[in-house]
Amino acid sequence: MNEDKIKGQWKQLTGKFKAKWGKLTDDDLTIADGNYEYLAGKLQERYGIAREEAERQIKDFDRSL
Repeated sequence: MNEDKIKGQWKQLTGKFKAKWGKLTDDDLTIADGNYEYLAGKLQERYGIAREEAERQIKDFDRSL
């Protein structure tokens, strides 16, 4: 799934994001609104992981959809 498709289905996917990354708040996901850069930054902040790891996790999640 590509980023444009994610943006189009963002509201439906937020539940899956919250199930995978429970530390993300509703506000985080509302503000992200499909923006991978913002989401990676929030994962990095909330989970204390490197930027590259956050981006890898998002890509892995994307592939699992």
